[in-house]
Amino acid sequence: MYALIDGNNFYVSCERVFRPSLQGRPVIVLSNNDGCAIARSNEAKALGIKMGSPWFQIRHLEEEAGLVALSANFCLYGDMSDRMMGLAAGLGPTQEIYSIDESFVGLDGVRGNLVERAHRIRARILVWTGIPCGIGIGSTKTLAKLANHIAKTAERKPGSYPSELAQVCDLSALPPEELDAVLAATEVGEVWGVGRKIGAQLNDAGVRTVLDLVRSDPATIRRRWGVVLERTVRELQGLPCIGLDDAPAPKKEIACTRSFGRPLTDLVPLIEAVSEFAGRAAEKLRKQDGQAGQVLVFAHTSPHRPGPRFHRSVIVPLRRPSADTPALVRAAVAGVHQLFQPGYALIKAGVILLDLTPASRVQHELSLEDDAPDHGRARLMRAMDTLNGRYGRGTVHSASTGLDDANRAWGMRQERRTPNYTTRWAEVPVARA
Repeated sequence: MYALIDGNNFYVSCERVFRPSLQGRPVIVLSNNDGCAIARSNEAKALGIKMGSPWFQIRHLEEEAGLVALSANFCLYGDMSDRMMGLAAGLGPTQEIYSIDESFVGLDGVRGNLVERAHRIRARILVWTGIPCGIGIGSTKTLAKLANHIAKTAERKPGSYPSELAQVCDLSALPPEELDAVLAATEVGEVWGVGRKIGAQLNDAGVRTVLDLVRSDPATIRRRWGVVLERTVRELQGLPCIGLDDAPAPKKEIACTRSFGRPLTDLVPLIEAVSEFAGRAAEKLRKQDGQAGQVLVFAHTSPHRPGPRFHRSVIVPLRRPSADTPALVRAAVAGVHQLFQPGYALIKAGVILLDLTPASRVQHELSLEDDAPDHGRARLMRAMDTLNGRYGRGTVHSASTGLDDANRAWGMRQERRTPNYTTRWAEVPVARA
């Protein structure tokens, strides 16, 4: 048995925790550089705002409908996610954090009424973090995901499903005739892994609801759509095909890329930006206890704006694999010097760490060499990560990223960002009694 815990409109919910005045109002969160909507409150959805809607196309709704638009604050969302996931883990013995706002929990061995237990966990998450969530329970991960959709839809759209399925839905507890009715009321496109394209193909083949898909022959599905959709059908039929990934495999590459708030034409701000990206990638690398053998740096102009075009990347090999921030930053800066050419308005750059290996293996192999790794550097990096974790990202950073954070030419546009309420002492909200 599995459960899926999913925060409702997660980014918006995080903002509402610290700004209760936003409750009941249409709110959206904008992407990097305030480009498009990446999260919407139910009230914003009711205005017809779609996911990915460009901000300039819906800006008029600020005055016409009272729309509130906020810049993304990923530092806040990440911290709130950690809090929510820690509480969600109390639902069962194993957990797979699927995304920033979703978590699968294995329920094998859990005794008692699962729905009541899920309601208690949901209430605890709401009281302790302020984040509302939906919980779906099923005998497979696909059914749990579907149950979560039903739980959230039943709460958001009364009458769409039986009211007792709102907030927490356990498909395994429904009698066969009630389960069939629920599946028949759900479009096939709502199934995990069935995208818009496959959903349209299934509709053309007469498979319009989840119940239609459940009653399909897996072998026929495999011949036409492949083994992935066949596995989905078997999961919907109650046969577990996707296990809980409670120990994700280390990434084979780590990237940090970003679009700039305004185009860059000079070398110095590009060096600052790439140094920042390399430092962030190094932090991610150390979290998975890895080391990189190569650093790829790229930069390019906009394909949509007039003017000369530029798109170039450079790979800089390291003398030996490393997770040391200064070493990776030096390699990235060397890459910038190799690829930079004046006269181009660059709008995006990034750093990708390649040839990743476990840190323990690399150190063992190199321990016989004269230039064995300096273990004091590893302790220094741990101290750096600890300080940044305690006092906020960027508290300790490479000087090549620049010292004037407020006037970085390459910084993202975040004109509507709220404070880092939970991760910076200077921005902790003050309550007065």
